[in-house]
Amino acid sequence: MDADVRGMPLWPLLEQIARQAGWNVFVEPDTTRAASAKFKDLPSGEALKRLLGDLNFALVPQSNALPHLYVFRTTQKNATQPVPPPRTSPRYVPNELLVKLKPGADVDALAKSLGAKITGRNDNLGLYRLLFDKASATDSALGQLKNNSDVAEVDYNYVYDAPPPAQALPGASASPLSLTLNPPGDSGKVIVGLIDTPVQSLGSTLDKFLLKQVSVAGDTTMSASDPTHGTTMAYTILQAIAQQSPGGTSVQILPVDVYGSGANATTWNVALGIQQAVDAGATVLNLSLAGPNDSPMLANLLQQAVKAGIPVYAAAGNQPVTAPMYPAADSGVISVTALQQPGQLAPYANFGLWIQLALPGGSVVVFNGQAWGVQGTSVATAYATGIFAGVRSGTSAGWQQIVAAMQRQWTVPGR
Repeated sequence: MDADVRGMPLWPLLEQIARQAGWNVFVEPDTTRAASAKFKDLPSGEALKRLLGDLNFALVPQSNALPHLYVFRTTQKNATQPVPPPRTSPRYVPNELLVKLKPGADVDALAKSLGAKITGRNDNLGLYRLLFDKASATDSALGQLKNNSDVAEVDYNYVYDAPPPAQALPGASASPLSLTLNPPGDSGKVIVGLIDTPVQSLGSTLDKFLLKQVSVAGDTTMSASDPTHGTTMAYTILQAIAQQSPGGTSVQILPVDVYGSGANATTWNVALGIQQAVDAGATVLNLSLAGPNDSPMLANLLQQAVKAGIPVYAAAGNQPVTAPMYPAADSGVISVTALQQPGQLAPYANFGLWIQLALPGGSVVVFNGQAWGVQGTSVATAYATGIFAGVRSGTSAGWQQIVAAMQRQWTVPGR
């Protein structure tokens, strides 16, 4: 552990420890201290002694969960007050708001009255991007729009960070996946809407499973040698399908690029991507992305998809904290965390009562004859989506029955 603190009060200190170490921290009520310490690369026990001074502490390992740190003046059993990690500050596109209007409302007149410029519009959804000239005007408009009877919803345009890249595995086997595309059965065609970065060619055999890519984020420049995150997710979904359907499958993947050439996606792009996937016939959605901010527009859009019989699988995040991450924590969405091995959460994976499934968080992908490794709750989500799609394509069972069976099989450790 490293630290450089001067007179830091105990509570924010413990919040930072909870966030950075990923521990569950409990403190004895009414305990106070101001910490001053500077050090680098100390073992956790020695670091805690320096930071906590004359306070007592116990770092207790847990089965199938992260360690518990107890901080107390008297006895460990009195350390009962949980210390949540500090919530990540909201990240959104500067000076921009997303507005969903009620039917019949005039967005042009509304934007003019606010002094805003319309930089994006989807009249079918009634969803619009408004750009303001400065932060104070944005915040003022937010307050006005929340009280406007023509406005159904208004919020910032939140940012989703780019997912981590795959890592080359020079010594690993690079045998490509073998899978046959079959005609759809009586239960109808299953199409996975993959809301992600762009998907590259998987080779002539597997490209049969990829429908024409949709992009809502403009033109994309991709490396020809390294697989994108979307490519690794598509391959992982097909791996899971192959495990369920060794004789072949009729499932196909509809890639929807919501990142483009940018480092991040936004609520606007993700919302448009979801709608485009649904309009193009997706019967299950995979969202291997996560952020700390709950967008009511995105939540309502996903609820509409679920009500239409389209299950949504979303990644729980890799932080590892109990704080809800979105859209995984939205109502109706199937949230997925990652296992390191059977019955054990991956050390990077988010956890908490809001999470519904836990699946393997590692995948080996073959791209251009080279093996690549990828890990995270995004991988676990792709596995979950692939399992669902593989089962759904070969049975007449309703999607709720399949989801319920998966929840019984892929339980979150400690439940």
